[in-house]
Amino acid sequence: MTGQTVSINGKDGSFSGYLASPGSGRGPGLLVIQEIFGVNPVMRDIADGMASRGYYALVPDLFWRLEPGVQLTDQTDADWKKALDLMNRFDLDKGIEDIQAGIDHLRALPGCTGKVGALGYCLGGQLAYLAAARTDSDASVGYYGINIQNRLDEADKIKNPLMLHIAEKDQYVPPDAQARIEARLKDHPAVTLYRYPQMDHAFARVGGAHYDKANADFANIRSATFFRQNLS
Repeated sequence: MTGQTVSINGKDGSFSGYLASPGSGRGPGLLVIQEIFGVNPVMRDIADGMASRGYYALVPDLFWRLEPGVQLTDQTDADWKKALDLMNRFDLDKGIEDIQAGIDHLRALPGCTGKVGALGYCLGGQLAYLAAARTDSDASVGYYGINIQNRLDEADKIKNPLMLHIAEKDQYVPPDAQARIEARLKDHPAVTLYRYPQMDHAFARVGGAHYDKANADFANIRSATFFRQNLS
């Protein structure tokens, strides 16, 4: 498994991404979608972990139009302030175009099988949902996605499998928002929902304030099985 910085050709310019490749030199692709902290060590570690499981894992720099190369943590008030500012200025529609460009980049790799999925957290969780609706991702997974309740009108466009992990105590996705998401998506034939009682936002972020290893491991096993079933 090796990691490197690559250039991705988008609709309105090129931007960087972190690509981790499987040791076998062949496998499906996985587009890893960042949180609000950029392509930081947490995201790169996730990509490395997926590469060790046989995937070409690419983390695109989705903030490149605002500030290329952002690498923030969740450990300081200054980083949180900057991360929230970037999120508030982020163009979701352009971000989805960049995700499709990343998917295309993965499919063009000589060792890629042609199957490519999307995996996102927080902001990336919402983008994983939108990727299922707007891109040709073969399978998508979102962890504690924010503001999905405001984009439920896009649910009818979801054709390929989507899994969402919902933290019931998520401070950024209140109970009424969760209820709207579940009411709209629970009977969707392509969507699988999992709820995690007592879990707060980012319960799967290693080293984060709300990290819970038992629930993170449970969610990650579900995701791994889902991708194995849909990308093999």
